Amino acid sequence: MNLASIPSPSTGVIELGPIPLRGYAFCIIIGVFVAVWIGNKRWVARGGKAGTVADIAVWAVPFGLVGGRLYHVITDYQLYFSDGQNWVDAFKIWEGGLGIWGAIAFGAVGAWIGCRRRGIPLPAWADALAPGIAVAQAIGRWGNWFNQELYGKPTDLPWALEISEGPNRVAGTYHPTFLYESLWCIGVALLVIWADRRFKLGHGRAFALYVAAYCAGRGWIEYMRVDEAHHILGLRLNVWTAIIVFVLAVAYIVISAKLRPGREEIVEPDKDAAEAAKKDDDAEAADKDGDPLKKDTPEAGADDSDPLKKKDSAPEAADKS
Repeated sequence: MNLASIPSPSTGVIELGPIPLRGYAFCIIIGVFVAVWIGNKRWVARGGKAGTVADIAVWAVPFGLVGGRLYHVITDYQLYFSDGQNWVDAFKIWEGGLGIWGAIAFGAVGAWIGCRRRGIPLPAWADALAPGIAVAQAIGRWGNWFNQELYGKPTDLPWALEISEGPNRVAGTYHPTFLYESLWCIGVALLVIWADRRFKLGHGRAFALYVAAYCAGRGWIEYMRVDEAHHILGLRLNVWTAIIVFVLAVAYIVISAKLRPGREEIVEPDKDAAEAAKKDDDAEAADKDGDPLKKDTPEAGADDSDPLKKKDSAPEAADKS
């Protein structure tokens, strides 16, 4: 019998009058706002403009949500398309089920579109946002606590998570893997902030460090979970994904440091200054090439070409001869 444990909410929905506020959705929304806030502060510190991170997030977040849901539905298709299941549930994102791998991949596509529209480098924007994404994940994992899902193996530790009887779950106390991952993500955010200040990471290396560090933790946390998952060679699919992505992230850090050392000096060009400079250049070019008065005006050293002056100097030349 446990003397201490973490209780689970009796419901995942908070009723605000006629509006039901689902704990899972609330955690995701709060996480997004915190990520944008942290990213904006880091972007401005890098020399960018306030509001740019939010403008690009308008593209990245919807893409990320779609990608996260697609990854979850594809890798856990049996929950929605097997016998006795309702495929419509695949669209009920508020009930839980977002794959971080798909969310990051599709979110990067949305961010790339936003960065292209603003004329800024995607790697620099990703570096600024990296710690915020980790904090957003830490907050978002508490949505799993509201839904009583993604817990670990049974345990009687003081911090065990109480799970009540329900569909596809057995009452008992289990490892709170949502809490483990939440704390790990906070550590990842602090690691990226420290490393970025210490080594002046640039060209996407801060983001790659976040990816590698998160994968390192996700691997062992995923191994503890007891929910259904596809296995390959005895390991859960997400463990293999974490291993592969970890290797790719580390390889990017090493190769990028050799090819493009240092950090970007300018992350967001000043469009107003650029346009003003272009106008000045155009005006100067027009003055030189298009002003007829300047073309007809003799320049210094061209006095000998004046016929009047030639006539006046002729007698003097004759006297000298």
